[in-house]
Amino acid sequence: MDELNGASDDFNEARHDFNGVGHDSIEVTHDFSFKWHLTIYPLQKGGSVLQQTAAPVKKLTDWLEKEGYDGILLRKRQNFSWITGGKVNHIENTTEYGVADLLIIPRINKKYCFTSKMESRRIMEEELNDFDFELVECEWYESIIPLIRKHIEGKMIVGDSTFLGLEDVSSELAYLRSQLSETEITNYKWLCQKAAGALENVCHEIKRGMTEHEIAALLAQKVMEDGINPQVILVATDERIFNYRHPIPTAKKLENYAMIVICAEKFGLVANCTRFVHFGELPETLRENTQKLAKIDITMNMATKPGVRINEVFEKGLQAYAEVGFPEDWRFLHQGGLTGFAPREFLASRETDHIIVKNQAFAWNPAIRGIKSEDTIFVDEEGNQFLTHTGNWVYIEVEYDGKIYKRPDVLVR
Repeated sequence: MDELNGASDDFNEARHDFNGVGHDSIEVTHDFSFKWHLTIYPLQKGGSVLQQTAAPVKKLTDWLEKEGYDGILLRKRQNFSWITGGKVNHIENTTEYGVADLLIIPRINKKYCFTSKMESRRIMEEELNDFDFELVECEWYESIIPLIRKHIEGKMIVGDSTFLGLEDVSSELAYLRSQLSETEITNYKWLCQKAAGALENVCHEIKRGMTEHEIAALLAQKVMEDGINPQVILVATDERIFNYRHPIPTAKKLENYAMIVICAEKFGLVANCTRFVHFGELPETLRENTQKLAKIDITMNMATKPGVRINEVFEKGLQAYAEVGFPEDWRFLHQGGLTGFAPREFLASRETDHIIVKNQAFAWNPAIRGIKSEDTIFVDEEGNQFLTHTGNWVYIEVEYDGKIYKRPDVLVR
């Protein structure tokens, strides 16, 4: 149990090793409500930014060479963040594409950044200042397409989209990104603890009569104070929890029962977490369903091991659904899958035959009537870690394979 629930302990140790970036010191305080106050963001100690991003760059260039490609054009936000160690290239927060594209051509040792003069100074000074990308820019009122065409002409270039008719290798990139580097792991642990801590604090702070919009706004405020982007916030209260498995917030007011979900992004990485809070005594049926769901949850999370195929985990989850008396409920909500640089890199199903490897992250989200479970786990040969386990919540003890594990319960207030 210690190795599974130790993400918060790892964070306590890792935070002492962070380098200050643009700051002279680090100030960390911790109180019972798990509110972290940091003056810097984590960056693994030792080495320059270029050295710390060598792992994704090498991973990408090795793959390009192996597949026989000359280079790749990266336009999506997640890939910009991945290859630059967490930098960002977006203005709009509602699109997967940024305002600066990266062209990497290892065979001629060239790296280009394409953007407009409206964006170029900030991108080059704040995002790519530690990198050796050559700037190619156009006026804001001109198209960047002719310049990109000129640089890819006559070369075997692929992309993370079908832009300009390029072969889309997004699926391959998702798998390349998924095996996290040491720096990414450190950043991910920090992010998961911050996101889960904020979510759990909200569950302690909300009051009857608040609208779902107000609850969502409170959670957004807490994470955004730390530069975290709330990619997804779902809130449902009372009967909406039972009626809808994937509910966006509405103007409905909280009476007794709330489900709050967050997919929180920073450094390009995404932490995924769900918690429930109930005002007054928990109905017996809901208490029983929470216990049953914990069995499905722990089955899927513990089956996620290096060398196992993802669809094998999925099938074990379906078996667990049947064993607790809800054989068809898996059909009402996707069950989650591989995460990391997206809320889900792809959704697991019976057809997903990718083999799980160490240093990947998963977020399974089984659900039965009135209750759902979701945490982000890190796959390690020595045992999985629940990265969004804070130790400051209420937990159910559930047995699996002769061991006892703690999984989130419904907070009763």
